[in-house]
Amino acid sequence: MPEVNFNQYYRYAAIAKILQDYADQFPNLIDLHSIGKSYEGRDIWVLAVTNTATGDATEKPALWIDGNIHATELAPSSVCLHLLHTLVKGYGNDPNITRCLDTRAFYICPRVNPDGAELALADSPQFIRSGTRPYPYDSLDKNEFLSEEDIDEDGRILMMRIPDEHGAWKISPADPRLMVRREPTEVGGQYYRLLPEGRIDHYDGVLIPPQLNQEGLDFNRNFPFLWRQESEQPGAGPYPTSESEVRSVVGFMTTHPNITGAIAFHTMSGVLLRPYSHQSDEKFPIDDLRTYQVIGEKGTELTEYPAASIFSDFRSDNTSYASGAFDDWAYEHQGVFAWTVEVWTPLRYAGIRDYHYVDWFREHPLEDDLALLRWSDEELGGKGYIDWYAFEHPELGKIELGGWDEMYFWRNPPHHLLEKEIQRFPQWLVWHLLISPRLELYQASVKPLGKETYRVRFVVHNTGWLPTYVTQKALQQKLVRGCICSISLPEGATLETGKIQEDVGQLEGRAYQPSAPTWYVTDITKERAKVEWIVRAPSGGVAALEARHNRAGVVRTEVVLQAD
Repeated sequence: MPEVNFNQYYRYAAIAKILQDYADQFPNLIDLHSIGKSYEGRDIWVLAVTNTATGDATEKPALWIDGNIHATELAPSSVCLHLLHTLVKGYGNDPNITRCLDTRAFYICPRVNPDGAELALADSPQFIRSGTRPYPYDSLDKNEFLSEEDIDEDGRILMMRIPDEHGAWKISPADPRLMVRREPTEVGGQYYRLLPEGRIDHYDGVLIPPQLNQEGLDFNRNFPFLWRQESEQPGAGPYPTSESEVRSVVGFMTTHPNITGAIAFHTMSGVLLRPYSHQSDEKFPIDDLRTYQVIGEKGTELTEYPAASIFSDFRSDNTSYASGAFDDWAYEHQGVFAWTVEVWTPLRYAGIRDYHYVDWFREHPLEDDLALLRWSDEELGGKGYIDWYAFEHPELGKIELGGWDEMYFWRNPPHHLLEKEIQRFPQWLVWHLLISPRLELYQASVKPLGKETYRVRFVVHNTGWLPTYVTQKALQQKLVRGCICSISLPEGATLETGKIQEDVGQLEGRAYQPSAPTWYVTDITKERAKVEWIVRAPSGGVAALEARHNRAGVVRTEVVLQAD
């Protein structure tokens, strides 16, 4: 087994080697290939994970998993590596994993954004939102603005505490490390200005201009559905899929119609998020909403993360919403159940409950900060919150550096807790794939009707929980073709009745059964489809039968045309 430390964050070259090592060691389970290049030319790697002895990944229902689309959100890459490790270790040992890889496939993209992650993991890090392509400014003299950077070169970007009689902050009487707001009418105390650690070249001693990022892209605003221009949605890019990283993901998913679900891993909040971003649940097709709720309930059971609506539970107010996001696009344009999983939150570890995922950062009681500080002291040895220390700033003079460690307290789990956090997910992801539709053979038979004349019957059924179309949205948008049944005749045979290829439509699953049987429940065979042909052929010929559905897989069998 390749050597992987799941309590470590890996840079690009190391991840690429790990993936190649897995592919080399498990060629029967893993196909590794690049789906595109980043802005700086790094490969965007995807692993197709399935038992190739039972068929190619493209002919099986599949689940898309990705991570690290945002530069500083590093834990999702580890989620993907841990899932890969769990799958290959469990194949042949764990019955659910074995059944899953025998009949279905995972597509795993551990690092959608390799360029941004390299900056975040550098010895002297730089924090950007997504990629490194200059946007919205082609060029920008950073020396004219506050530039967030690791000015003392200790591998962290903290906060700067600057004495200022007009500052908005003061030292907390509850703990001198914490900063609290100055009261509205308060005067006469020691006050401070707080800024991100960074440089202000050409400082005039008066103004500290706002930070302008040359790397202002947000890849999760660049997807086609509800894309809006920069003036309405910052970071959206000049047009949908303008960024090669996003275009690679969209291109892969749209050319792999066997994908039945999609999960994008982000950080942080410790929550399983589902669409919509822009409208309430009343706009959902009712069966899709109920299925999302079932999947979310199972996710909560297996991961201990609550499931929530982005629109209802993950916005800061009632007017703003994020657009051009992956999960909305995957549901609306691809017709699959898509999720955004926000990995990690220190709040729960500190015992804080019933908080709003977004609004907490705008308004919360001091008791929460004290609880977080206690947890940092006791669990992290004080490394979550760095006590203020003096620093001679090149422009500002005597200041202090300190405060919360954004990268490994808020944004990602501290190293020693990483594996504990990411091991929550494989069981739910395997379950999520196992509910996909699955086309299987029910019956293939030949009945002699007379001299060299036969009736060929071909019956297939969907043994998966979801219907073959997966979502009602896919039906509404006409995104999914029906199940295609076909016959290939032996030499010298003719087809007397029937079509060589026939569309038998969609096959239902078990997802829409009521919670308990009542007087009106009837289990009609909506999951089955039958095709019959009358064939004239010399005795002993072999007819090949095939049923194919883009999302439910492929069934192939043969029948011998002869009398009993």
